[in-house]
Amino acid sequence: MSKGSHPDDESRFRPQPGKPQQRGQAFVNQVLRQSNKAGIGKPRKAGQQPGARLGRGHVAARFSRQQQSANARRVTIKTRLVNLRQAGKRSTLSHLRYIERDGVSREGEPGKAYGPLSDQADVEAFEARGREDRHQFRFIVSPEDAEQLDDLRSYTRHLMSRMEADLGTRLDWVAVDHWNTDNPHTHIVLRGKDDTGKDLVIARDYIAEGMRNRAAELATEWLGPRSELEIQRSLQREVQQERWTSLDRTLLREREAGVLHVKTLAHHPRRQLLIGRLQHLQRLGLARESQPGQWVMRDDTEATLRALGERGDILRTLQRAMGSTRREFAVFEPGGGGPVLIGQVVAKGLADELHDRGYLVVDGLDGKAHYLALPAGSELADYPIGAVVEARTMSEPRAVDRSLVALAVEGVYRTDHHLILATSRSVQPEPPEAQVERHVRRLEALRRAGIVERLEEGVWRVPADLPERGRQHDAQRRGDLVIELRTPLSVERQVRAIGATWLDQQLIGGNQGLADAGFGRQVRETLRQRADVLVEQGLAERQGQRVVLARNLLGTLRERELSVTAQEIAAQTGLQYRPTADGERVRGIYRRAVQLASGRFAMLDDGVGFSLVPWKPVIEPRLGQHLSARVQGNSVSWQLGRQRGPAID
Repeated sequence: MSKGSHPDDESRFRPQPGKPQQRGQAFVNQVLRQSNKAGIGKPRKAGQQPGARLGRGHVAARFSRQQQSANARRVTIKTRLVNLRQAGKRSTLSHLRYIERDGVSREGEPGKAYGPLSDQADVEAFEARGREDRHQFRFIVSPEDAEQLDDLRSYTRHLMSRMEADLGTRLDWVAVDHWNTDNPHTHIVLRGKDDTGKDLVIARDYIAEGMRNRAAELATEWLGPRSELEIQRSLQREVQQERWTSLDRTLLREREAGVLHVKTLAHHPRRQLLIGRLQHLQRLGLARESQPGQWVMRDDTEATLRALGERGDILRTLQRAMGSTRREFAVFEPGGGGPVLIGQVVAKGLADELHDRGYLVVDGLDGKAHYLALPAGSELADYPIGAVVEARTMSEPRAVDRSLVALAVEGVYRTDHHLILATSRSVQPEPPEAQVERHVRRLEALRRAGIVERLEEGVWRVPADLPERGRQHDAQRRGDLVIELRTPLSVERQVRAIGATWLDQQLIGGNQGLADAGFGRQVRETLRQRADVLVEQGLAERQGQRVVLARNLLGTLRERELSVTAQEIAAQTGLQYRPTADGERVRGIYRRAVQLASGRFAMLDDGVGFSLVPWKPVIEPRLGQHLSARVQGNSVSWQLGRQRGPAID
């Protein structure tokens, strides 16, 4: 306050702001980011997001929003934009193979792809047309009243015709109808090119809202608008549902500063239903009445309800798979540190049809039915019904990583020192050279990941925390879950197989951990039958209640099966069979893979003869190429190409 001012001005406050400080654009951006995270400001609607109007269809999206009525039929549409260059060359055919799989049609037959004019679309020709496309659209269209629509094929064609009008171009697409779930739906694969050959760019607000409005508009025209009674019954079902519902969206929308005042719902047409939903959320621990008429919902309400919905879907999947068979249900959680799961595949399918993420229902040796979500990129075809699989989490470091740290001196591992040490041991699980080679292959993989450093030929610097860093590297590359196909043969087919079966391994191991129910009991019974077969073949004998197995049982059975198979291949090809010896390196062109009871083997053709070598998935892309392998027992390390190069365990 300035001196000499009037007495009446003594109570006045006159701020004298200082010179503004320039904080910089970075500070402004930081404030804006935090405001957006906190939800401050008026929420944007469809069409107001940055870039929402970039591309075709934004005008149609705005008009469809204006024409949408409150009692229109509801349609859910899920969309995925696929970058084909990142997804890989097989992405389109793999996805089409997924959606055309067995049992998805109304009659329980394989699905049939169709297009705008044909009821039997040529999916290979469709894939060939779009092979050079930059991107592709994949939709799942699920009308709430699909059962009443009856003819999803005609509905889909009308919908795509309206989309062509909205987008101003002809569309190249194929679709498959699925009737094998509670909600019949249609998968649509749309090429990312317009009718002039240019990239098809669809506005985000059309994808987010316009297409759904067109689908709802079409369903309403076919079935008529929803009656008030239909709407009321649908909302009444949502009150008690343990999943994310439209009532929950309304409740969150009506909140102010995180608090929902019941008085704000006084004139809401669904007031009683919303209050009933709040009371149900209270029983679930997701909402509480802080004061009379004031409700507070947990911040994670949406995430929790969506997770509950997924759990409910999993439970129904398990119930369908097991039918009337009584089982305790369990979900195998990656990273849980639980025991290894071994069991028989009794059902499989897609948990996420848009992203081709599969699942298995496994009848475990522990007597429980397990739901097993497959890692990304896994092929359902690799796990036939009846196969025996093993699932485990990447919770433990590799033994080879622990060995590298133990062999290192002051953080340096030397191959020559390792070779001397391995040679001096009296018991050799594998040749010393093979041991060193296996460690070097692991070091090469870790070097590419930046975890270890090669100082010179045969000399490596390894960190003390290599086991844990190696485990994290494997988990990041392969996921927390590892699923191995122990055998594609059901236990019934293994009983009289001539090869070394999974049942034989259980006999040698003492068949531990078998429950008295489910698959555990089934394995007990088939083990007794398998033992009788081995006794008949002279490979086992009974001593009272005990069964004594012949020495080197697995090796004998494996050689028997390889010999029979080799004779068949020799008769077909005219080539001479060359059996492999332990520690021997064999070379040849990889011609094909052969599935036997003893495992899967690769046929290597050297031009005069052929060898059967244990197969690994990593060599499959090398079909027709020259490979070499070192065999040790039933394991193998592969070397790619004629010259010295990378080898794979």
